[in-house]
Amino acid sequence: MVALGFALFLGIGLLAFWVLVFLLGVAVPMWITLGTVEMLRPKRLMDTTDGES
Repeated sequence: MVALGFALFLGIGLLAFWVLVFLLGVAVPMWITLGTVEMLRPKRLMDTTDGES
C-alpha cells in the first residue's frame, strides 16, 4: 500500500512538473509576445474612414 501511495505521489508530481514546463516554455513566452505585439500595433482612433461620416 505504501508503494501505491508513493507511485501516486510521483505520478502527480511528474504531471505537475510537465505542466510547469509547458507553461514556462510555451504559454508565458506566447503571452509576452502577444502583449508586446499588441502594445506596438498602432491604435485606430475611429472605426469609420475619413471620407464617410
